[in-house]
Amino acid sequence: MKSLTIFLKKSSVPLWFAILLAGCGFHPVYKKTATLDTNKELKKVYIPVLNDRFGQQIRQFLQQNMAGDGPEDPKTYELDVTPSLSEEAIDIHYDNSSGRARMTGNAHWILKTISVNPVILAQGDAQTMDGYNITFEQYFAQTLNDENAQTRVAQNLANEVTQQVAVWFRHNDSFQETSKVPNTPKAQYMLPSMMPGTSGAQTQSAGSDGMPAMATGRNTMIPVGMDNMTEDEMPSDK
Repeated sequence: MKSLTIFLKKSSVPLWFAILLAGCGFHPVYKKTATLDTNKELKKVYIPVLNDRFGQQIRQFLQQNMAGDGPEDPKTYELDVTPSLSEEAIDIHYDNSSGRARMTGNAHWILKTISVNPVILAQGDAQTMDGYNITFEQYFAQTLNDENAQTRVAQNLANEVTQQVAVWFRHNDSFQETSKVPNTPKAQYMLPSMMPGTSGAQTQSAGSDGMPAMATGRNTMIPVGMDNMTEDEMPSDK
């Protein structure tokens, strides 16, 4: 009985906190609803290649965030990200040297549909800051500190962009594709990197935007005939 009383006392705070949050209209971003599964929608987001190492790091972190705990299926949405990174010296000493560097990362993102005529669904901006201590006596250590700070900035930007995109999906859970592409024959493209089979040269059909998936990087070595299929078009295991 005593242990039960202690448990109720300890659990009362989180319980009341949850009740208050529900009363304020709080809803989990990744909660599955009757019309939308946010995690499932994030897996459908394709992130194009970004320039330089900083952009590549952001793309890799975004891909990890979007894929979640399963394989991605990036054939429905495209997320265009424009990142920027600036660095400034702070903690100025009497000899005009600096003891610390501060990094500021910014990213503007645009979410749009993958189609012949893309539709912009949402856009936003993310910002984060980080820094490191400058050690002039140890050049390689300073270079490593700079690279680590850039990685942290890239990861934080990717996390913030992912959260903003997830929030948009959560607040637009009634969004549905109003029209489907008619099931008509699509153009076929030869795949020179694959060995010809018994039926001839390997090909890949065009996607919703008229481009083969391997040309844009949306997917890699997918069996011919399934390269641009949506999840609903995939054959069932049942």
